[in-house]
Amino acid sequence: MPHQELTPREIVKMLDADIVGQNEAKRAVAIAVRNRWRRKHLPEELQQEVSPKNILMIGPTGVGKTEIARRLAKLTGAPFIKIEATKFTEVGYYGRDVESMVRELVDNAIGIVRETEKTKVEAEAKQRAESRLLDQLISPRPPHTATEPEEKEKHERSRERMKEMLAAGQLEDRKVELTIEQKGTPVMLGGMGLEQMDMDLQGMLEKIMPKNSARRELTVADARKVIIEQEIEALLDKERIHDAAIKLAENLGMIFLDEIDKIVANEGKGGNDVSRQGVQRDLLPIVEGTTVQTKYGYVNTDHVMFIAAGAFHKVSPSDLMPELQGRFPIRVELSDLTKEDFVRILTEPKSSLTRQYVELMKTEQIAVNFTEDALEEIASYAFQVNQTTQNIGARRLYTIMERLLEELSFEAPDMKYATVEVNAGYVKQRLEDVSKDEDLSRFIL
Repeated sequence: MPHQELTPREIVKMLDADIVGQNEAKRAVAIAVRNRWRRKHLPEELQQEVSPKNILMIGPTGVGKTEIARRLAKLTGAPFIKIEATKFTEVGYYGRDVESMVRELVDNAIGIVRETEKTKVEAEAKQRAESRLLDQLISPRPPHTATEPEEKEKHERSRERMKEMLAAGQLEDRKVELTIEQKGTPVMLGGMGLEQMDMDLQGMLEKIMPKNSARRELTVADARKVIIEQEIEALLDKERIHDAAIKLAENLGMIFLDEIDKIVANEGKGGNDVSRQGVQRDLLPIVEGTTVQTKYGYVNTDHVMFIAAGAFHKVSPSDLMPELQGRFPIRVELSDLTKEDFVRILTEPKSSLTRQYVELMKTEQIAVNFTEDALEEIASYAFQVNQTTQNIGARRLYTIMERLLEELSFEAPDMKYATVEVNAGYVKQRLEDVSKDEDLSRFIL
């Protein structure tokens, strides 16, 4: 089934394979994605009227906000970028800098379209590459003016023999000479308000700067890869790719705005807070729908989907500008992780932390086995430390697992072909002292 045609239930099921809990948030994003598919099947005049339902995720750090958005984009094949809202506070309120997120989205879309187009021309590129390799491996064809037909026939026979040897892989180590083009080093500019100028100037410099060509001697195996890439480049229709990428970004693009609560101004303060209010004003037209100039063409953001996220510890969503609040009609609150959630996080996802460590140790010929009571203990320590110090959600498991297996990771290369059972006793022995001392756990765990 094409990814855009996934039903909300299928999307939630796929997200469940990598993310534990947070069903409300998963349902909200699944419905938002399905609404995009529904919009495509509306009459054209109505399509323009249906705006994406942007989502605001509210919840503490480490509970899965970013991961839900990232996995969602991956399984739908949509252009996706994650950007920190705080990035824009550094440069004040220059809208042009805020527009850079749309340019990044288009770059991402170009990568997706380009990969699709490459698969279409790959077969022809390989044929052309084989022909060019044959030209390199045999002497030049006799001129057409030559009167001896037997010379031409001899040349064709030797070419056919060489072609068979090439296809059989008998010439992979033979050396050939290739001309490889290298672009000149780009000139980079930067600074407040210079982003668009930098983009235009960069494009102009790329056109006028001479390309450096170098002759290199490569084996047939290496030369084939280089030639195939050159032929793919020659066969790709760049204008068509740019047009398709802009349409893809406009209709299926997703921008994840993280830390949006950090651009809420605190009442009665000046300085940075004035800048934060300015950033909200600059975000407003992008989220509402505007046209942004990129080096590939104009991009309309009317139907780009925005997912914003923030912890909202010190401020609430109602402290955002009313106009910006109105552009995020779907609000979902992500809950704190419980001890049971930590146990599930350690075991259920396809790339769970325990599986990662088991596979890492396997490279040293060490078999690591985590018992059920060990997972319970690890989850218990993670929950306890989150409650007594700063709550950083599932990220706490990274620090605890690293601390737990630090000694094993260090000794592993000298313990060839060993089996290590990580049980509750093993966990307590390595974590008990640190977790009991609150000051120590604050720094170590």
